[in-house]
Amino acid sequence: MTNAPDQFDISIGNPLSSELDLLFERHVVAMHADTPPESIHMMPRETLVSPEITFFVMRRGPKPVAMGALKRLDPSHGELKSMHVLSELRGQGLSRRLLDHMVAHARAQGLRRLSLETGAQPSFQAARGLYQRAGFAECPPFANYRLDPNSVYMTLML
Repeated sequence: MTNAPDQFDISIGNPLSSELDLLFERHVVAMHADTPPESIHMMPRETLVSPEITFFVMRRGPKPVAMGALKRLDPSHGELKSMHVLSELRGQGLSRRLLDHMVAHARAQGLRRLSLETGAQPSFQAARGLYQRAGFAECPPFANYRLDPNSVYMTLML
């Protein structure tokens, strides 16, 4: 689908595509910036290729500018993974747009609950605020997560 350079489009993509290298490089750097290695729950790029995962790419014209993944945990529960927007485009509402798109996709897929893990550090404050404004509330660890002082767990009933 072709877009004007100032328009944004969200579509399902392949996380292994080389056009996403910059997004993944920046995501990895951001996750390691102030989080101890044992508290990083980022999925390796290769594991995002799975029947249980839908991987989304937001583009501005042809250029990938954001990504996120939706992992099905069970028939009614999903998890948001690997959400990242290029830093130079933050503050334009793109994170919210991508989040809204993934929540709508989860609903369309019949999920009734959507959860996530994010950092507890100050560098994750904007992300936590985004999720709270979208209706997510803090919750206990879910799936295979355990209590971790560096993690905040949130969930949204769909």
